[in-house]
Amino acid sequence: MIFKRVGDGRPYPDHGLTGRGWNEIAPRQVRLSELVTTKRALDLDTLLAEDSTIFGDLFCHVVRWKDELYLEDGLHRAVRAALQQRHVLHARVYDLEAS
Repeated sequence: MIFKRVGDGRPYPDHGLTGRGWNEIAPRQVRLSELVTTKRALDLDTLLAEDSTIFGDLFCHVVRWKDELYLEDGLHRAVRAALQQRHVLHARVYDLEAS
C-alpha cells in the first residue's frame, strides 16, 4: 500500500491558506504510508509532465487534522515518488488544529 488510505474530498474545514501562506511553512519529510489522499483520480498529463512544478509549489501540501495527514495538493508528486521507490517526500505540513 502506497498511502495510508485513499480518500475522496477534504474532510477538514477550510483553512483559508493561500499560496503565500503555504510558502511560509517550512517543508519537512513525510512518509507516504502516513498520507490520506483527498483525490481519487490522478491526471496522467500532470504525472508525466517533466515541468509539472513550473507553475506550482515544489513541495506537496499536507493538512494535519484529527491526527491524520491529508495530502491536499501534490498527488502527482507523491505517486511519482512511489514509482521511484521512495518512501518519503518533502511536504509543507499545516497543522489545522494548532491554528
